[in-house]
Amino acid sequence: MNIVEFVVFIIFFFIMPYVGLWKMFEKANQPGWMGLIPLLNGYVMIKISGRPTWWIILLLIPGVNIIVAFGLYVDFLKSFKKFKLSDIFKGVVLPFYFLPKWGFDKETKYWGPVANREFKETHKALLKKSSTQEWTEAIVFAVVAATLIRSFFIEAYTIPTPSMERSLLVGDFLFVSKLNYGPRVPMTPIAFPFAHHTMPLIGTKAYWDGLELAYHRLPGFSDIKKGDVVVFNYPMEADSPFFRPVDKRENYIKRCQGTPGDTISLVDAQVFVNGKAAPNPPGEQTDYTFTMTGTELINPQVTTDLNISNYEGGPATMTKESAAALKAIPSVKSVTQNMSLKGAADPQIFPNSQHLPNDHIYNWNVDNYGTVIIPKKGWTVKLDSLTLPIYRRSITVYEGNTLQQVGNDILINGVKTTTYTFKMNYYWMMGDNRHDSLDSRFWGFVPEDHIVGKALFIWMSWDDNGSFFSKIRWSRLFRGIN
Repeated sequence: MNIVEFVVFIIFFFIMPYVGLWKMFEKANQPGWMGLIPLLNGYVMIKISGRPTWWIILLLIPGVNIIVAFGLYVDFLKSFKKFKLSDIFKGVVLPFYFLPKWGFDKETKYWGPVANREFKETHKALLKKSSTQEWTEAIVFAVVAATLIRSFFIEAYTIPTPSMERSLLVGDFLFVSKLNYGPRVPMTPIAFPFAHHTMPLIGTKAYWDGLELAYHRLPGFSDIKKGDVVVFNYPMEADSPFFRPVDKRENYIKRCQGTPGDTISLVDAQVFVNGKAAPNPPGEQTDYTFTMTGTELINPQVTTDLNISNYEGGPATMTKESAAALKAIPSVKSVTQNMSLKGAADPQIFPNSQHLPNDHIYNWNVDNYGTVIIPKKGWTVKLDSLTLPIYRRSITVYEGNTLQQVGNDILINGVKTTTYTFKMNYYWMMGDNRHDSLDSRFWGFVPEDHIVGKALFIWMSWDDNGSFFSKIRWSRLFRGIN
């Protein structure tokens, strides 16, 4: 977003609605300047609409305040005779235009506190609605409000795979904040409410890709930091057979291990960032092989207590702490961490996974990888036989350029070049379950326009494998995510 677009955005979406509130407050014989101050303007709306003064407390409760604020805002509009569904829709969805319009026009007048009993008695005919109309308004308002909340504030997410274990478990229900990194303006705005990319049951597309908007992100509280647990759109769904728009690609959750401009590598499963060993997540786990003395079998209670999984069907998956505790058991003969050999090329690893004829093959694997430089907006990379396989996808798929190799020449958008300057920031995402995670090691960088939000806390955790009385993992409820 350039400076002109930013200024226009601020004027339309932040300044104009407050200008409208100022003028409408004055029509209700309230000081207009109070419309400029958050919370105070909520208190004045309570007075104008006739709601109890104690509603101000509801505006201070996280989660509840968003719903109450929407309801109060609708009451506020009705106090100015905006009863029609179309008027409510205009005021909720386009406040930057209609609030100033109603504030300055002479036809819009304050009719009184709509929630007040005396007002309702006086204007029975005006307030009379059919049950169909009331239900229609309630449903439309709920859909609009919920859509705005999911798009710009907070959204629920469920952990579907074990790629983040043991930090996050399958069946954990999370709240993901859109505000931390800044809400992303919907890029595919015409879509069925509450469906991400596919309609339930019928399996058709839940969006219309005939209208796709450019990427814009509103200001957030912070930048993405190394160690953050981030939800993002899966970059590989830009390809066949999906060809989905950016914001309709599947949601993934991983831990950010590298930010724009960092160099990243792995040596014997240890992540290094800018040449220094990165802190390991507390729940990080990998695969181990262990043997017992004689024919003795491991006690199942031990594997449960140490959170060891997959030990019956293959390598045992566990944390370093669990491996150390297992090794200390007298009946355990040996515990060995499974490790891919240095210099052993894995064809599934990026950029080998994107291999084209004549591309350089990198001798990298899941445990020994890199070094690569994560692209940063404005960074210029020299293009040659070594760097092109690593950055080709970012240049073409994510940044929308055409790239051709004609002999030894590289042409971007038909122009011969030896360098490329990136337009976006990129990130390196990895799962905490290092041997069971499809992440940046397999498909490369995550562009900034794919970032959805930051995982905040677990509000529910459900164990499908637990007994009837232990389905809910009570110890995980309302746990913050580290």
